[in-house]
Amino acid sequence: MRPRALYLHIPFCKAKCLYCDFDSRALGVCELDAAMERYCRSLAAQVEALGGAGALDEVETVYIGGGTPSLLGMRLVSLVELVRGYCDPVEFTCEANPESFTLGLAQALRGAGVTRISLGVQTLDADELKAIGRIHSAEQALLAIAQANAAGFSTSCDVMCGLPGQTLESFGRTLETLMTLNPGHVSVYPLQLEEGTPLARLEAQGCVAVSDEDFQAACMDLAAKMLAEDGFERYEVASYARPGQRCRHNIAYWTGKPYLGLGRSAAGMLDMAAASEMCNLGTHPFCTSDSNPPSAAHEGRMRYRQLDDEGVRFETEHLSPREAMAEDLMLACRMTDGIPYDLLVRAASCIPTADLRAACESALSSGLAMWDAGALKPTHLGWLDGNELFGLFWGLAE
Repeated sequence: MRPRALYLHIPFCKAKCLYCDFDSRALGVCELDAAMERYCRSLAAQVEALGGAGALDEVETVYIGGGTPSLLGMRLVSLVELVRGYCDPVEFTCEANPESFTLGLAQALRGAGVTRISLGVQTLDADELKAIGRIHSAEQALLAIAQANAAGFSTSCDVMCGLPGQTLESFGRTLETLMTLNPGHVSVYPLQLEEGTPLARLEAQGCVAVSDEDFQAACMDLAAKMLAEDGFERYEVASYARPGQRCRHNIAYWTGKPYLGLGRSAAGMLDMAAASEMCNLGTHPFCTSDSNPPSAAHEGRMRYRQLDDEGVRFETEHLSPREAMAEDLMLACRMTDGIPYDLLVRAASCIPTADLRAACESALSSGLAMWDAGALKPTHLGWLDGNELFGLFWGLAE
């Protein structure tokens, strides 16, 4: 299969959040402008090479993330127009931060063909925003949501729980206020303390207190209750959507569809036949960075990650058919639909039946999953202890 999804990474921010370990850079004004111009030229060249060879013909969803894509301003609009010259996605998402998302940019992006905006709100409490190093205000976040809605986007908001100083009441107020602006999609993420980040150092020094997993679980339960009461349906462990507004791009990741990633640190996944075809067409430089280039005769799939701005250096990983199937089973556990029966049947073609049955029975006996309508679906405990459930099925890779 040719790529069905395309991700473009924009590694620039006006300021780095205290918790962030993503590949992004915060530079001075003059230096930032020059760096963004160089980067966009390199990214455009990659899009043109792939698009000109027909590698984007079957792309159904596009996602431009970061970093802070909205920091590019009209360069982002030009990038959208370039991509749409090579494909006609049914969903086109751009991430944005409230402080760099204006009504003018919103209207220009909508006119260029973006259908969906994902806003990094995180919290609407001023003290909590300051504690994690966010540079926007609650008022800017609310204005950004209103502007996205006014421009005609399907609007998604990211919210975090477990922040320093956060209480269940303040988390609930953030959700309650968000609901007054009627977003179509909400994602709720527990704060992760990543080694080497400023927030992790502050926590180690005793300067801030980060909430424990029990508090995060209480927040996730509160979010599920409040969002359900407001007409949202949970379709993934951290994702809620109104009818018709699920993120199709993320679902492509979780259901094993092949996707391309372009830009520094962007990741992609292709089956070996598609990767081989792209190499034969000379459309992707990952073919020159692997001592064992992909071959259509190889089974399984290939994962890769771009290591530089220019799209010259890559790291690649070959997953065997068994590893690929275990990955599909694991990712299916993220979704409320769970592991469908037909996926279990396909899994039995490359994973010993006894091993597959044992993993399913372990998930059932531990209360992490249940049978429902012919699928193995995560339970409430499965949501709260997701790593245990994921591990059961990823363990089938060996």
